[in-house]
Amino acid sequence: MAQNQEATVVFGVLNETSATESRVALTPDIVTRLKRSGISSIIESGAGIAAEYTDEDYEKAGAKVASRNEVMAEADALGFVDRPSSEIVASLKAGQWVIGMLGSFTDADYIAALEQAGLVGIGIEKLPRKLSSAQSMDEMTSQNSVMGYKAAIAAADAYGSFLPMMTTAAGTIRPAKALVLGAGIAGLQAIGTLRRLGAVVTAYDVRPASKGEVESLGAKFLDLGLDFSAGQGEGGYARALTAEEQAAQQAAVDEKAAGFDIIITTAKVPGRKPPVLLTAAGVKGLHRGAVIVDCAASDLGGNVEGSVIGEQVTEGGVKLIGAPYLASGVATTASNLLARNVADILVHFVRDGKLGQDLSEELDDALVVAGRVATQPDAVEPNQAGN
Repeated sequence: MAQNQEATVVFGVLNETSATESRVALTPDIVTRLKRSGISSIIESGAGIAAEYTDEDYEKAGAKVASRNEVMAEADALGFVDRPSSEIVASLKAGQWVIGMLGSFTDADYIAALEQAGLVGIGIEKLPRKLSSAQSMDEMTSQNSVMGYKAAIAAADAYGSFLPMMTTAAGTIRPAKALVLGAGIAGLQAIGTLRRLGAVVTAYDVRPASKGEVESLGAKFLDLGLDFSAGQGEGGYARALTAEEQAAQQAAVDEKAAGFDIIITTAKVPGRKPPVLLTAAGVKGLHRGAVIVDCAASDLGGNVEGSVIGEQVTEGGVKLIGAPYLASGVATTASNLLARNVADILVHFVRDGKLGQDLSEELDDALVVAGRVATQPDAVEPNQAGN
């Protein structure tokens, strides 16, 4: 980053704290980093409290602490943990930038609303993960890593016995057997954390490349006797299985699941309903006291049939925890990582002291999901290039 540039771009962050959200899209350390790149910061009062950052912390770092209306009025670009509500979108000024997980894969109406409001939308979900220059901007990776860690901790807390093997005067306690379904970023972090807690861990993923990653962490790879050799999708994600493949996978997982005490599911296909990995029959086959943590639980469903957001206990005594907000439970670390991701995206788009897009830049073309603002003199006018 360039040093001590005069601030010409104003970056704003609102207070998104709620019953399920404790993260903030700006930390005091990032305020300092942005200032070195010629970007000043303004943040809504109280925005960082839930993540253990006070207004005074931000002011000492050089940020302006203000009301919500002041932030929306003064900021050139705003960063979000989630995405701005329709009310916030209606209150923003044409030409302002919004940076966050905007849901551009599935919510065309929302993106159209950003366009209609004259805003420039930067959808982090569209980040090309294999592009080396984009690695520090990858919010999905950073937050999924936190989620996987917290999923293991949540499972250990809900399980009614020790995870490690323990030998006592009263006898030996066997180690817990844990199964992680989905060995992406979140799954691998869950595997590593469960192993450190002493559990015997097995994992499964449809992507063939994941077997070596699972085994490198000291876990066993679950052999379902199925061949999904084309399971690797674009951008490092797992592809969606066909209906026949999914049915075969579900039946095999249901059969194997009965031998485990803890099951953590982390399989998400961006922009689509989460795949069901464990059916109701599989849940019914688990022993009383078994714990399931479904990280993919959402209003669209989850990886476990019947899971909802929150905790429930089945008739058979299985604890089923639908937990999409786990990263918020590690708010300080999660905010540190997320704020760096958002800041690096913002800095990428600051050119010659102004916000702008290079229409020849692969990263720009991927991330700009609403509005077009070009720094090139021969480029099209804003909002005429489409999505």
